[in-house]
Amino acid sequence: MFTTLGLFADVPCPQGQQCSLLTCMFSHKAAATPQPRHNTKISGEVTAHASKRLKVEGGPLALTEESVLLQTSHVPETRPTVPAPTVPESHAGRGAPKLVSASRPVSPPPSSRSGSKATGGENSNGIAAASPKSAYRQLPPRKVPKESLNPRMLAKAPASHGLRTAILKNLHTAMAGLNEKLAKEKDATNKPFVLNQDELVTMALDEEQRVAKDSPGVYSNVIKLRIVKLTKMATEEWVKEVMAHLNMRYYKLNPIQSVQPRDAPTPIDTGLTAKEEIILATELLTPLKGLEQFGYVTKVPTEKEIEVAKKGSEESKGWEKCDRCAGRFQVFPGRREDGALASGGQCTYHPSRPIFPPRKRTDNVTGSSEQYFPCCGESVGLSAGCSKGGTHVFKVSETKRLASILQFQETPSQSDKGNLDPVCFDCEMGYTTLGMELIRLTATSWPEGRELLDVLVKPMGEILDLNSRFSGVFAEQYSSAIPYGTPAPPKENGKQQPLQVVGSPAAARDLLFGLLQPETPLIGHAIDNDLNVCRVIHPTIIDTVLLYPHPRRLPNRMSLKALARRFLDREIQTGGDKGHDSKEDSISAGDLVRVKVRELWQRLKAEGWKNEGDALIAPPGQASEDVHKHVVDLGHEFGHKRKNPSVS
Repeated sequence: MFTTLGLFADVPCPQGQQCSLLTCMFSHKAAATPQPRHNTKISGEVTAHASKRLKVEGGPLALTEESVLLQTSHVPETRPTVPAPTVPESHAGRGAPKLVSASRPVSPPPSSRSGSKATGGENSNGIAAASPKSAYRQLPPRKVPKESLNPRMLAKAPASHGLRTAILKNLHTAMAGLNEKLAKEKDATNKPFVLNQDELVTMALDEEQRVAKDSPGVYSNVIKLRIVKLTKMATEEWVKEVMAHLNMRYYKLNPIQSVQPRDAPTPIDTGLTAKEEIILATELLTPLKGLEQFGYVTKVPTEKEIEVAKKGSEESKGWEKCDRCAGRFQVFPGRREDGALASGGQCTYHPSRPIFPPRKRTDNVTGSSEQYFPCCGESVGLSAGCSKGGTHVFKVSETKRLASILQFQETPSQSDKGNLDPVCFDCEMGYTTLGMELIRLTATSWPEGRELLDVLVKPMGEILDLNSRFSGVFAEQYSSAIPYGTPAPPKENGKQQPLQVVGSPAAARDLLFGLLQPETPLIGHAIDNDLNVCRVIHPTIIDTVLLYPHPRRLPNRMSLKALARRFLDREIQTGGDKGHDSKEDSISAGDLVRVKVRELWQRLKAEGWKNEGDALIAPPGQASEDVHKHVVDLGHEFGHKRKNPSVS
């Protein structure tokens, strides 16, 4: 037998206590049990003999005392040392020993694996059965994989293996500290959520792998912020995280059974009143001039341009390029004689856009990294796709062709309404026989985040695909929707309130116009997409894509999900196949603007600015226009001076 190099000395043996090797290269530290304390020499010899016999003889009794304890308890191995069980002298030499501690029988903490009712009588009185926690006590045992603290293999790793390993160990240490703290609590209701060693390792691996796949570009920053959050996390918040992890990995319960309501977003304290925040927000406005090449529309297309677009559409005879698989197909507005809306049959595609892996120091400076799909990890060109759609779909991007379907309109002035506070808005789109159309519009107030408008929209073309995976809009919502302006029915427990629906995108646009003046700041993320699908030209916008520019600048853009995780410490768009929530996205975009307002105010305050009576007072020798230099320093790529009479 060759001599081991000790490379696997810290890796737990996959065979555990069933390992039959005399010199195993893996670690068997978990098998070591504390030496029992006995008053007599005889009892110690009996205990050692019985334990050894259990391990050697095999069969249904092939369990060591330590392995029994680990299977009947969720307490991690980092817990305080527990005296080893002993065997009464009356049981010496009679089969399997009965496990007892030095003073009383072993009583493991209540666990979802065991059928015990050691929950303080909660299940017996029927009250706790309705709580999310009680559901986990009644579930079957969990089949936990045996894994080591070694990062899982990915097709495109966001960092070197050494860096991922170091980060993973720090993440596991932070989780183990919370787990140990939970194990020491006297509250029996939380005991089912104390994880054993294998469960804790699996949870850390899942977390690291998720961040590595979802946020490869900012992997290091995201995971480090996560570790910091764990070190400051309260026990109850940790319990909620464990519940969500157990449900996702092991149980797959429905939403009513499993997950508690999502915590409310952490409030952002800017140190300013709402009026003062609005004053500073006007310094973050983005001028649209010069951004037309990136999709921002600044003027209404002419009738001549529209006629050219209509003629081109007629000559194409409905042939389009699929927005998902890039294949050619024909679309039939109004349906073909056989009822088909599009040709080409089923669409096979990747739901995620290809991205480049982050560069490493070892990469060739002159070489180019290979793109891959984050949805499945496949390199570009190796597979046709990992998802299937019922039909091919397309998207119209050309301004004059968009106007040929529905003409653009500038925000009208409303003299009877005066100045209006900023508005955040977000749109959801679906694919129709006319391209990608508006199917949901949500608007919220800024900076409060109060809902102003949330409606479903009936598109003009026949629906090809609601794009529910991203839009979060399903056919059932349309069938249960009520006409706009109709009083909502009484709210029922456990039942979602139906949304209101309007008859066309033009009707939804009119509702949005009712919240705006031309000078009202309109806030959104990648707002050009939302404005174009609504056919709106608004001169006063704040786009978080431009407030938080991508390192490689436009047309590259940071996702709203990545920005919310990094700057708000908030997880959004976590619904999976249930899609996005336009209200959540709208509020998150607004909160990102508030973060920039807070940063700007901190800079101003350091120079002697003051806020008095909802007005910002400049220090002696400075003018209100001096705010602009701080906007540029904050990294606002398209910052510009804007005279504000409210700033003194």
